[in-house]
Amino acid sequence: MLRWIIILLIVAAAASLLGMPALAGAAALGARILIGIVLIIFLLMLLGVFAVT
Repeated sequence: MLRWIIILLIVAAAASLLGMPALAGAAALGARILIGIVLIIFLLMLLGVFAVT
């Protein structure tokens, strides 16, 4: 999942530099959503609600 976040952030940066604001915004939004999901899963594991074996 972290690989996808990094890829989307790189795509957003490249699209921004090339003057494609719609693509940059979409990639940044996707990365932001994935970061939120990762943080929620991390907090659940930290609190012991969601166990990883």
